Amino acid sequence: MSKLVRYEGHNYLRQRLILATLSGKTVRIDKIRSNDENPGLKEYEASFLKLLEKVTNGSTIEISYTGTSIVYRPGGIQGGRVEHDCGTDRSIAYFLEPMIALAPFSKLPFVLTLQGITTDHIDISMDSVRTVLLPQLKRFGIEENVELKISKRGAPPLGGGEVMFTCNCVRQLKPVQFTEEGRIKRIRGIAYCTRVSPQTANRLVESARSVLNRYIPDIYIYTDVYKGAESGKSPGFALSLVAETTKGALLSAEKAAEPGQTPEDVGVVAARLLLNEIQKGGCIDTASQWLNLLLMVLSPEDVGKVRVGQLSPFTIQFLRDLKDFFGVSFKIQPEESSNTILMTCVGIGYVNHNKKTT
Repeated sequence: MSKLVRYEGHNYLRQRLILATLSGKTVRIDKIRSNDENPGLKEYEASFLKLLEKVTNGSTIEISYTGTSIVYRPGGIQGGRVEHDCGTDRSIAYFLEPMIALAPFSKLPFVLTLQGITTDHIDISMDSVRTVLLPQLKRFGIEENVELKISKRGAPPLGGGEVMFTCNCVRQLKPVQFTEEGRIKRIRGIAYCTRVSPQTANRLVESARSVLNRYIPDIYIYTDVYKGAESGKSPGFALSLVAETTKGALLSAEKAAEPGQTPEDVGVVAARLLLNEIQKGGCIDTASQWLNLLLMVLSPEDVGKVRVGQLSPFTIQFLRDLKDFFGVSFKIQPEESSNTILMTCVGIGYVNHNKKTT
C-alpha cells in the first residue's frame, strides 16, 4: 500500500494530481467547495481528471457522490497520441501546463491535441508556453522533438482553438545550475487578433513600443492575424512579450483583452507587466517557477541551483507539496544586493524506467 497523501479544498488541485502521478503516491482531497452553493468539482476539473486518465495507464479515480472528495491512485504515464476537448471554462494552458511536466517521463512520446481557448486572462497563453516554458526544458536535457503548434486560435467565450504538443521522453534529467541572470538584450513579442480588424494587432504593437522603447531599442513584436476557420469562434486580441537576457534567461508577461478594453490599453498593460517582471530579477519568471523547481527535484542526485526574483504564493504552496510527495526541501537564500532569491536542492535521481537506455 503506497502512502496516502491528504489535502482539503479545491486549490492547487492540478499540481497535487501531477505530483501524485510522478511520485506514485495515492492522494485524497476532501472538502472540495463543500460550503459553496454548487459543491464539488467544477466541469473543467472533472475534464482535467479525464485527460489524466487518457495519458496514464491503470490510474483509478474515485469521486464521491457529491463530488466533494476524490481519491486518485496513479498508474504509469503512458503518453502516445491523445486528443482532448478542454471546453470553454478555462483555457488550454490549464490542461497543458501539467502535461508538460509529465511528458518527459512517459512510456511513449507525447502527441497531444487539445481544443478550446488558446488565450484568456486567467491562465498563461499558448504563446508564452511556446516561447518561454518549452525552451526551458532544454536546460534539463529534454531537447528532442519538443514543440507546440498553434493550428487554430480561440478567444473566450466560445473558444474554437486547437494546439498540438509533442515531446519525446527521456531516461533521466540533467542537473541545473542557473544563477547568473545577465542583462536584458532584447524583447520579442506576439500580438495576435482574431475576428477583429487586422489593424488591431498594429495598435497593440504601437502602444507597447511607446512604453518599452524608452527602456531598450531592440524590440520586435510579430503581428499574428488569423482569418476564417483558423480564427476560432469569438473575437479577441492579446499581446505576449518575452525579454531575453545575455545569459539566456527568459522573462515573460502578457495581457489578453477583457470586455471594454482597447488595444492601446492592452498594449500598455502588457508592457508594464513585463517591466515589472524584469524589475523582480532572477533567471526564471513567475509563470515558470513551479516547472523549474519540479524538474530540479526530479534531477540526478546532485546539487541544483536556480535564482528567482520573488516567490509567488502559488510557488510557495508548491514547495510545500513537493516536500509532501518527494520529501525534498529547498534551501532558500535571499540576496539583498540583487533582491533575488537563490533556491538550492539535491535531486532525487528520478529515472523513467519506461525508457530503455541507449
